[in-house]
Amino acid sequence: MEPTEPISLAKALASFDALWSPRVVTTVNDYDVRVAKVAGEHVWHAHDHTDEFFLVLDGELHIALREPAGERTVVLPKGAVFTVPRGIGHKPIAPEGATILMFEPSGTLSVGDRHDEVPDHVDATTGHALG
Repeated sequence: MEPTEPISLAKALASFDALWSPRVVTTVNDYDVRVAKVAGEHVWHAHDHTDEFFLVLDGELHIALREPAGERTVVLPKGAVFTVPRGIGHKPIAPEGATILMFEPSGTLSVGDRHDEVPDHVDATTGHALG
């Protein structure tokens, strides 16, 4: 059941401490709106069937990309958005820590369809419910 009242992103983010472990704030049609606290490096991965949208709520997020023309890194300061196209290898990195909002189809695995070995600090999940 969807909430019938506004959702405070600050309260949602305050409800958990785990890093790289997204929480589903709400759904829009067949998409999850997820928030996450991040620090350090995620894992190289790709989503074969969907783009992945990032909005930096606080801090700064770097996204390393493996594109056909080669590797590059985009830097997203607070308030910036970026969409990783489907099939593109990417690795989110937050050198100083950040909070982010992601928008992707419900059931999308946080480590994608193809990924390197998942380190212990990364939660391979389709998103957890808010506490």
